[in-house]
Formats: sequence, C-alpha cells, structure tokens
Amino acid sequence: MLDLRFVRDNLDAVKQNLENRHNTGDLDSFAKLYDERKELIQAVEQLKAQRNTVTAEISRLKRNKENADAQIAEMKKVGDEIDALDAKVKETEAALDKIAYMLPNMCDASVPVGTDENDNVENRRWGTPREFDFPIQAHWDLGESLDILDWERAAKESGARFTFYKGVGARLERALINFMIDLHVDKQGYTEMMTPYMVTRQTLTNTGQLPKFAEDMYKLEGLDYFLIPTAEVTLTNFHSGEILSIEDLPKYYTAFTACFRAEAGSAGRDTRGLIRQHQFNKVEMVKFATPETSYDELEKLTDNAEEVLRLLELPHRVITLCTGDIGFGSAKTYDVEVWMPAQNCYREISSCSNMTDFQARRANIKFRREAKAKPEFVHTLNGSGLAVGRTVAAILENNQEADGSVRIPKVLQPYMGGLEVIKK
Repeated sequence: MLDLRFVRDNLDAVKQNLENRHNTGDLDSFAKLYDERKELIQAVEQLKAQRNTVTAEISRLKRNKENADAQIAEMKKVGDEIDALDAKVKETEAALDKIAYMLPNMCDASVPVGTDENDNVENRRWGTPREFDFPIQAHWDLGESLDILDWERAAKESGARFTFYKGVGARLERALINFMIDLHVDKQGYTEMMTPYMVTRQTLTNTGQLPKFAEDMYKLEGLDYFLIPTAEVTLTNFHSGEILSIEDLPKYYTAFTACFRAEAGSAGRDTRGLIRQHQFNKVEMVKFATPETSYDELEKLTDNAEEVLRLLELPHRVITLCTGDIGFGSAKTYDVEVWMPAQNCYREISSCSNMTDFQARRANIKFRREAKAKPEFVHTLNGSGLAVGRTVAAILENNQEADGSVRIPKVLQPYMGGLEVIKK
C-alpha cells in the first residue's frame, strides 16, 4: 500500500506510474476524500478541544457548588457532534482505503517503461543451450513415456492442470525440494520454515493478493479462509504487526509449500505439462531489509535463485520486467528464465522482487534504528528458489537422451539414492 500522504502530494507521479503500468486508479476521488478526511479530523479535534474546555469549566463550577446544567447540556451536544463526525471520518477512511488498496506500488526509476513482456530487458545469460542430434521431446511426453508423470489419472480425479508424480518422478520432485532448502539454509543463510497452507483474508490483503486478485484465489466454502498462492504470503506475514530491531535485519526465511492458483487469467495458456498448474510445489525465499539496503538484497536474492540453476547446470537468463509486466506490489522485479529446448525459448522459473514498504504498510511491519527512535517501515523482498515443477520440466527436457532416458544432475544424485539416469 502506498503512503496516503505521498499519493496526495504526488498525484502527477502516481498518475504517471499508473499509465506506465497500464493500470487505472480513481485519483480524483482519492484527492477529494483525502482532503475531506483532513477537514473532518480538524473539525473533530476542535470539538474535542472545546469539550475539554467545557469539562474543565464543569469541574470548576461543581467544586464551587455552582449550577453547571447549561455546560453539561453543551457538552452533551458537543459529544453528539463528535460521535457523528467520528462516524463520518471512518466512512471517509473506508472509501479512501478502497481506492488506495487498488493502487500498485511505485516502480523504481531503473525499471524500463514498456507495454508487455516483449519490452522486458535482458541482463545476462548463463550456460549455452545444448544442441541435440535427435528429435527433442517435450517434458510431458518424456514424463509419460518414462512412467513418472500421469496426467490422465490426475484429470480423472481433479480436472485439468493437475499431475500425479509417480515412482522416480515423485522422488525427483522431493529431491529437488530438499536440495533447494539445503542450499538456501546451509550456504545462503536462510532460516527454514514450515508454514500454514490456509490463511485469512487480512493475511492476503497484507501482501497484496487481495482485494485486487480475488479471482485467482481458492476460497474455502463457508469459511473466510483461502489456500495460499505462495509461501511469500505466510513468510511475509510472519512479522505482521511487529517492530523489529535494526540488529535483526536483514532477516532471511525460506519455506517449501504447495501453492494453489486458479490461473483465472491464463485460459488457453500452457494447458499441457508442468508450467502452469492449479497446484504446484515451490521453495520460496523472503527477506526483510532496511530501505537503504533493499536493492542490494534484491541482487543477492536473484543470485540465490540463479545458484540453484547453476548447480543443476541448467542454462538460464535474467531479465528486468518492464512497467507493463511487473507485479502489482513490486517496485522492481528480476525474472530468472530457464531454457526449455522443446519450446525453443526461455521460460520463467523464478521471480525476484523488491516490494519496498508496500507490503510492510499493509501488514504494519516496522523496525527501529535505535532504542528510542521512531519506528520505520521495513522493506520486504521475495523470490522463488525455485518453482519445483518447472525445474523438473527443465531437467527432463535439457537432460534427455536419444533413447528417451534422462540424466540426473550430479548435485541431485545423492538425494536420489545414487541414481544417475531415469530409464524406461
């Protein structure tokens, strides 16, 4: 959530940000409501000052055993006016918040202005895509022929965009989860967490998924609970309503969870395979940092995600998302994209974002620089480390052989009981 005063004082900049993001927002109504709230609060404060004066006068009269009926009547009238204005303030604030919750974060100045994914800017590449001397198979065909992925039986039980992992396939998914968590914890300094899969409406509002993206959420029928779309939600809210010490920052957390997404806006896209599923596994990284260090932490976060791919020996690239493609709550995002031979292109496997104080304002997460200093909002960051199903897909496609087998990356072999090749 943007600072309300910042929005009122910088309407032109906020409007330009909306245009750059190809988003909309009712800034005229925002300004009107903001000014109205300010006037109402001033009126309430004046009446409260008047009430204090009258209360003091009543006390004086009673001490002197003088009649205070007129002052008491006046105080009741003032009290009624205060109650009416307080109710109006709350009503105005609710209308103001309704608009503010739909305003996206301000993009950092380094974010390229663009319309869509075609305007994203490539920063670097790692590894050279392999040249195959035999027909390349897509990961869904490999998974079926190796009898490690079952799409039909999953569809029978759950419908489209679900998968059964079977045998070595299930072990490969589990091996990747353990490998990623071990890397993040043992080498990169993250604290491992296990989080709830169900959260409240307020929790999702704090991290920006609600109210704007309600159609992408899975809500439990009859309950005001939702299934999480990512562990970003639970890890970021871990410190909601808290004031941290600067000595505690930066904080790094990582967690493996299942993720649940309705994919309401992706009809017709990636209907086959592991790229876009309603339920998938992901290892998430979340950071809490000071404002002056958060962009350095974003660079480290992105490298943490890349290190997973480097160790798996998977070619990839890093791009900066443009204003037309960046997420709602992000000020700057790097996407890490892995090479997918069957599609002859790079596909997103991690998205690393600096949310600045956007989520912290909603979740009320602050820090103090010293004992008696005024609390400030922290900056929150998040990134996939990695999307596990997409990593399985990348391994199958990049490591396939002419006979239909798949080589297991060396770093994963200890997690696979020493298995080196997945064969028919």
